[in-house]
Amino acid sequence: MKVGLSIDARYAAHVAPPKADRPPGVAGHPEHPGRVTAIKQELVARDLFARTSAIPARPATRPELERVHTAAYLDELATVIAEQHTGWFDADTYFAEGSYDAAVLAAGATLDCVMAVVEGRVDRAFSIVRPPGHHALPDSAMGFCLVNNVAVAAAAARAAGQRVAIFDWDVHHGNGTEAIFYEDGDVLYVSMHEWPQFPGTGARIDVGRGAGMGATLNVPVPSGTTSDEYLEQFRAAVLPAIFNFAPDLILVSAGFDAHRDDPLGGLALDDDTYRTLTVELLAVQPKLALVLEGGYSLPALARSVALVIETLLSTPS
Repeated sequence: MKVGLSIDARYAAHVAPPKADRPPGVAGHPEHPGRVTAIKQELVARDLFARTSAIPARPATRPELERVHTAAYLDELATVIAEQHTGWFDADTYFAEGSYDAAVLAAGATLDCVMAVVEGRVDRAFSIVRPPGHHALPDSAMGFCLVNNVAVAAAAARAAGQRVAIFDWDVHHGNGTEAIFYEDGDVLYVSMHEWPQFPGTGARIDVGRGAGMGATLNVPVPSGTTSDEYLEQFRAAVLPAIFNFAPDLILVSAGFDAHRDDPLGGLALDDDTYRTLTVELLAVQPKLALVLEGGYSLPALARSVALVIETLLSTPS
């Protein structure tokens, strides 16, 4: 099984402002370069780089970004970062001098991983990027996110004639991704997320609008949900929805903050849950591409990502 993997040291240019420049109450930011470093160390320890195919990261082009973000927002994002160098878009979402370059690099890497799967150059792929993306709205940054990586990639696949399903297993609802595709019947967006939890969106009644009616599915679960309880709802609601949609490929917004060790989430999933989710998604559609979203316990994040990659390598079509 040929698995594509993208990871790049340049994401480290996206770093939180010094403590003196942070909003009141914000200490060390949980979304930091050490997240990718921890994953890389785990992949080296398990010899996974040698077993996967490297997909180089390159910046997404402006037309690729404008499929999901407004031109005015992209202009503002680039201008604010270039002029102010470091600061905050909101109380959660920082920028540094290198943040714009890191964000468009993350989007381009994710897009290329997805298109490698679409074009058959690899069977599956994982894009290990930061900053994360699923909270980024068409016209604004939010929730640690500047550019919506999975949406940029899904839009590219859709432009190539693919029918795309996105499953978001991050502990937080991907409000940005939902908003981008809310009226698009050719992209299915499914989210399982803790409720209540930031950003307060993702109610069961939110199912799409217009041509996208029925192409959004939200499965909110309560704090404390265990792996067994989570998988029960996944099998009852998520898998049938994706199967019935009959996608040409599945994209996963792969946040690992639903892990029981995560400091920002309140769910109780274990490492093996992510292996099970990956196996069962592959059984529906073997063309699968994942992109890193959240996950803030470094040991749990690194172990879980490595386990997913091992699962991609070992699970037959």
